[in-house]
Amino acid sequence: MEIHEALQWTDELIFDRTGKHLDSLQRAILEGVWEHKEYKEIAEEYHCSNDHVRKSASELWKLLSDLLGEDVKKKNVRSLIENGVFSYYNDVVHIGNNINICSEPYNNSKKKKNRSPSTPKTQPEPRHDLSQAPDNLRFYNRTDELATLKQWILTEQSRIITLTGLSGIGKTALARQLVEEIKDNFDRILWRSHRKFPTLNALQSHIIEFIAPTSPIQNQSLITYLNSRNSFLDYLRNHRCLIILDDFQDTLTPGELVGNYCPGYQNYGRFLEEMGRFSHGSCLLLLSWEQPLEVATLEAEDCSCKTLQLAGLGKSASQLLTAKKLQDQPQWSRLIELYNGNPLWLNIIATAILELFDGSVETFLSYPPLYLGNIEPSLKQHYQRLGESEQVLIRWLAKQEQPVEISQKPPELLSDSDFFKAIQSLKKRNLLYKSAALTLDPVMQHYVRNLTV
Repeated sequence: MEIHEALQWTDELIFDRTGKHLDSLQRAILEGVWEHKEYKEIAEEYHCSNDHVRKSASELWKLLSDLLGEDVKKKNVRSLIENGVFSYYNDVVHIGNNINICSEPYNNSKKKKNRSPSTPKTQPEPRHDLSQAPDNLRFYNRTDELATLKQWILTEQSRIITLTGLSGIGKTALARQLVEEIKDNFDRILWRSHRKFPTLNALQSHIIEFIAPTSPIQNQSLITYLNSRNSFLDYLRNHRCLIILDDFQDTLTPGELVGNYCPGYQNYGRFLEEMGRFSHGSCLLLLSWEQPLEVATLEAEDCSCKTLQLAGLGKSASQLLTAKKLQDQPQWSRLIELYNGNPLWLNIIATAILELFDGSVETFLSYPPLYLGNIEPSLKQHYQRLGESEQVLIRWLAKQEQPVEISQKPPELLSDSDFFKAIQSLKKRNLLYKSAALTLDPVMQHYVRNLTV
């Protein structure tokens, strides 16, 4: 028996009785056990811990034991599923070229539950899953950005939108507000983080399961099905979907220039190109510290792809400082400028001002140099993602008192080619401002200066 038949039958059995489908790890466990692999091998292939696989497998065997009325274990799960599939197909009546299913996926009188044969399996539309979207986020005035995103998604029907910016700048809060305001325009909305999925196949599998939970996978393996461009895009055409994928930078390899994918995500570039180039009415919204190269290329080719680089709050950050009950309001604009209007950074610094100076912004600003405090861990994460040439360039820029022109590069710093590549990569990471001169983010500049002292 082929594994795709076993997966399909088991998935239908579980969905019939629980209303839930096999998740990507459960599928990986079944496929691995089918091929007589140890839990350790499955864990390595899925890029998770051995204990996590063992725990998930134990929960799966218990669930199947309850449904089948048998004591399911790793050593007998294959034979029990094969027996169930065999019984199932014996109860299938062929009428012409159509198949009329006359029984439950597993005809076990001990555990069979009453269910009307006319009960539909499809879930009501629309289906919106925001269970992994952060809530209770403070949303500050982003009227212009919201209007731009709505124009791109609802009017221009852009297929891929990348919302980029440094950590804490407000990407997630903006996306959350956007979804609330446009959700009625989509049949399917799914919000997920890349940190939950160690491979592209796991991510695609999860998306397919959500978009079309009752889709037939017949006569092909799950991986083949998911790698079929037409199959995936057909579902994006049949259901207008908004898919929000957070933490995109986690798919990219740290320590290199922007654009190299981590193991397990090597085909992500092709996935993005297909999403951007081929016609469909859905939208993929990526939230990221960094802009992927494929999106930059698609945007340059005008392939219905857009990027919004999120800047600081500007004057509207005063709402945040008001909520913190800071003093010396005339000094607030200077504080906002120093920390680039980043709401997370300002919240952290405002807390420090309250703790150290009883809320006096003027007193805080009288102590040079720029205080980083608890901002440093997030700056360290950004810095550690840089490639060698980027670190050389950023250390040089950090020493400059004024913005510098490209022509001012010392000959010994980097080759011209490496220099230009490092500039482009740092801009995609939102660490260099887009201007004629090279201007480093002031907070990052101070962080790097401290590293080189």
